[in-house]
Amino acid sequence: MDEHRIAPRRRLLKSGKISFGGAVIDCTVRNLSETGAALEVSSPVGIPECFTLVIEADHIHVPCRVVWRKTTRIGVHFET
Repeated sequence: MDEHRIAPRRRLLKSGKISFGGAVIDCTVRNLSETGAALEVSSPVGIPECFTLVIEADHIHVPCRVVWRKTTRIGVHFET
C-alpha cells in the first residue's frame, strides 16, 4: 500500500473532542502525526469541514480541516 502522508502517523487510542460553534462531539483519536489525525466518531454527519480538535490529556487544541470521511472515521489535516 502506498503511503501518501507528509508525516508518518503513530497509532493511538485517546479520547478527544471535536469543537465548533459552541458544540462539542466526542471522538477517539486513532492515529496522530505532526500534520493530521484519524478520528473515530459515532457518525460524521453534522461535523463541519473545519473545527478544533481537543485532546485534553495532552493539552492539545488544534484547528483542523477534514480531508476524508468514512462511515465512522474522519481524517483531518492540522491547520497551523
